[in-house]
Amino acid sequence: MSRPLPDSSAPPVFAAREITKVYHMGEVEVQALRGVSLELRESEFVVLLGPSGSGKSTLLNILGGLDVPTSGSVMYRGRNLTEAGERELTMYRRQHVGFVFQFYNLIPSLTARENVALVTDIVENPMQPEEALALVNLTARLDHFPSQLSGGEQQRVAIARAVAKRPDVLLCDEPTGALDIKTGILVLEAIQQVNEELGTTTAVITHNAAVAAMADRVVSLSDGRIVSDKPNETRVRASELVW
Repeated sequence: MSRPLPDSSAPPVFAAREITKVYHMGEVEVQALRGVSLELRESEFVVLLGPSGSGKSTLLNILGGLDVPTSGSVMYRGRNLTEAGERELTMYRRQHVGFVFQFYNLIPSLTARENVALVTDIVENPMQPEEALALVNLTARLDHFPSQLSGGEQQRVAIARAVAKRPDVLLCDEPTGALDIKTGILVLEAIQQVNEELGTTTAVITHNAAVAAMADRVVSLSDGRIVSDKPNETRVRASELVW
């Protein structure tokens, strides 16, 4: 599928500059990120590709305000997140960022509709839960509990919950990691639809190189560094992916 690439002249949504992250585990020092610089642009769909331990999740957590860098800076729409206090980061996560993880983190005693409603109760201009679930093609499952849903359906509920607060940014960490190919493609279709219909800047972490074909841009990491950052001139539908 061809479409115009995001405007590279527009100010970036994110600008990370020379990010490092060092973890101390007893006397052992682990360098998770080693001077990473990255920009994400309005409505862009970026795949962060790399093996386990390459620093993908650490980078995503820093962009999402779940973690802070050891050094370097992260700007979000001109605002310096690295200087933000915990309260400010909490408000940033609540108002601007939607997260999707490998594990769905749904509350078992609540229906799909009720799981999504948990998020809509804490933001100013949310979607209705029904609208968010329709966006990921789950209108027929509104009143089903997680135990009555397949793994792919549960992940799509998690996506609906993430986008119901109309976030500027959707950050997805191995969203298909626990799913088979057919189910994983359904989940990627839902993420692609959110990106296209809502214009949400989207970053998807994966170790699966096939997923890269659906991105505007592919950023490859290895050993805590970005080793390539390349645009896709065309991108395919999630339904066309083969792996």
